[in-house]
Amino acid sequence: MTALGDAVRAGDTEAVWRLLAGGADPDAPDEDGLPPLCAAVAAYAYETAEALVEAGADPDRVLPDGTTPLLRAVESGSRAVVGALLWSQDLPDPGERLPEAERTRLLDAARRWHGAGAEAELRRLTGAAGPAHISTVEEAWVLVEQITLGGLTVRAGHGAVLTTLEGVFAVQIPLEELVARAVRHTDSSHVDWSAARFRLEDRLAEGSREVVTALRHHPSPVHRRFAADWLLTRQWCLGADAYPYGDEDRELLADWADVEADPEVLALVLWALTEHDVAHPRLDSLGLRYAAHPDPGVRLRAVDCMGRPDGGPFTGAAYEALLLLAGDPDDEVRYCAALSLLASRQDVDTMHGVIRDLVRDPRSPMRLAAAERLGESGDRTADATDLLLSLLDADDTMPRLLGAYGLALRDHPDTPRAYARAEELGPFHPSDHRANGLWDWKQRNGAGRPGAGA
Repeated sequence: MTALGDAVRAGDTEAVWRLLAGGADPDAPDEDGLPPLCAAVAAYAYETAEALVEAGADPDRVLPDGTTPLLRAVESGSRAVVGALLWSQDLPDPGERLPEAERTRLLDAARRWHGAGAEAELRRLTGAAGPAHISTVEEAWVLVEQITLGGLTVRAGHGAVLTTLEGVFAVQIPLEELVARAVRHTDSSHVDWSAARFRLEDRLAEGSREVVTALRHHPSPVHRRFAADWLLTRQWCLGADAYPYGDEDRELLADWADVEADPEVLALVLWALTEHDVAHPRLDSLGLRYAAHPDPGVRLRAVDCMGRPDGGPFTGAAYEALLLLAGDPDDEVRYCAALSLLASRQDVDTMHGVIRDLVRDPRSPMRLAAAERLGESGDRTADATDLLLSLLDADDTMPRLLGAYGLALRDHPDTPRAYARAEELGPFHPSDHRANGLWDWKQRNGAGRPGAGA
């Protein structure tokens, strides 16, 4: 049991699984009478908590202080930990297994923390008057603030926790309240924003689309950005059968793009418009209109608007605009414009040069993406080969692997040495297809036959 507790506190999920498989009791209390699940909650180790629950740990167990692990998770402000304790393949549905009084207690706790704000509630509980330590952490692909004050630490995801509990317990709140929870934060990566967005998708029959799309007229850019983000993610999350408003959305977004003044919102609107399966007939004209926009995020989406999914040649105006964007001061715009022209086989040699220049610049944020493109491209110039060889001196494994793979595709004789250089910094990810490049090179070059050289 000491080993299990240590593994839980360390967040070592693999060790936890091994110990549980070996017969460790997932509910055995420690010296304070608390089960391992409480340590996982305190450490925000949601994957470890999930392993314990699946092994039989009881998230609703009443603890010596009258709380439960699930209540502690709710107060912790971690949506991921709450999710791990709400659902498991062997647990009954939380809306059915929890009595009404317990459901009310969980909801009240989430409302209290969300209403007061995590830092203010910590001050009330601890009486601490000094500055709080606040950082932003990633949790299950979203972001949330972590606040430490007076010896206690919580995460400020209580809005997402409350939204989750309301969904699970079938508590219907006004749709406008969900919007308010989202736009309380300006970052669309925040867990509260994400939870509200998905809950609104679940309430289409109640008019959530109408409430959200009306926000395009809101004076606040944050509200308008939420609407654009919701329409964008709708393309990825709901199929046509579940969401029959695709044609209406396309027209709405095209009209919105004509009048939106905020660059960040406009970029999202154009992105949402280009994600539709059926292209809007005004996409090309919108791309041309915004190709010279002062904001690079908008220019980037202008490239997408002028893209040709069929790989055919561009119109004269679009070609000239993309040619200018391939020389844009922003690296990502330049890279994407070059890719668009390469896809239509226009100015191939010049666009390959754009890609090589990005690889050549060690400070470019697009260097890795450009290196990947270069390695798999048809660019067989001596400059391309020299750049791939130069990647073997990088300080990270991935650039070295990209260089080695590009050399392997070109049947370069230095391929074995290149892969040896790449492996010096650590093993490759097992699912990365580029790791097999050396084996393929050996098969093509006869190096895999008995007695053949390496």
